[in-house]
Amino acid sequence: MVRTAPTALPGAALRILDLPGRGRTAVWEAPGPAGAPTLLLVHGVTLTSALNWGRIVQTLGRDYRVLLVDQRGHGAGLPGRDFRLEDCADDMAAIAEQLGIEQLIPVGYSMGGLIAQLMWRRHPHLVAGLVLCSSARNVSGGPWEQSASLLLPGLVTAARWMPLTGVMGADLVGAALLDHECAPEQRRWALAEMRRTSLVNALSAIQAVTAFSSHTWIGSVDVPTAVVITGHDRVVPPRRQWKLARALPDATVVRLEGGHDVFLHSPARFGAAVAAACEAVCEELDSSTAESA
Repeated sequence: MVRTAPTALPGAALRILDLPGRGRTAVWEAPGPAGAPTLLLVHGVTLTSALNWGRIVQTLGRDYRVLLVDQRGHGAGLPGRDFRLEDCADDMAAIAEQLGIEQLIPVGYSMGGLIAQLMWRRHPHLVAGLVLCSSARNVSGGPWEQSASLLLPGLVTAARWMPLTGVMGADLVGAALLDHECAPEQRRWALAEMRRTSLVNALSAIQAVTAFSSHTWIGSVDVPTAVVITGHDRVVPPRRQWKLARALPDATVVRLEGGHDVFLHSPARFGAAVAAACEAVCEELDSSTAESA
């Protein structure tokens, strides 16, 4: 599938960056107030920045510098055949370096929360805090999920060899993320945005997600954290989100009533929850800075 042009994001300016050894990617930026903390919004699997975050950029941009990037193989993101979450984390660090950013707060949704966790582990100097939304330490703990994850490598390989899959979009699997609360026009737009990612790339990303686990190291996180828990989520069950929150030292918990697609049908509530989580992290950062002064 040919990579698609970037989707416009209200309130954010588009930049195209050439990352040495990685390729060309699109970055959206809402500058925010002078000297404001920098948020890096990291979207979920089969989604794009516009779909996952587009309707809250202006809300967050009132208080923060906001950066958004389509992940590898998604939308207008970097090209990539074999999707690795570690590569995504390194991509984000390379973008920060290119933009001269010394520290930022990754705000990850679902798969984006896994990438945010890896950013802290792989680039601790860069990560000032973490906001993890609808995310977990792992998403394949049960027997059925483990069986499904074992089938994914073969499925990805087969999809690459089937000519028709080259023109199929991620909406074929991403549609399962959408609940019945979405209005028809919201659903149509979401599926169209998902079709900007190929089915093969989506399956490869899902394979990487099912292989992820931060059980052995997430308790070592040493920066302020907040967890936004989507209380009616059937994709990332709330019990897994709570396990992540309890594993993190002194994490702030923000409860959000909604399913995995709450960002689509209830952007005002979603934006308020994310803003509250970011505020909690920044307040803790300010307090730590004052204590050390």
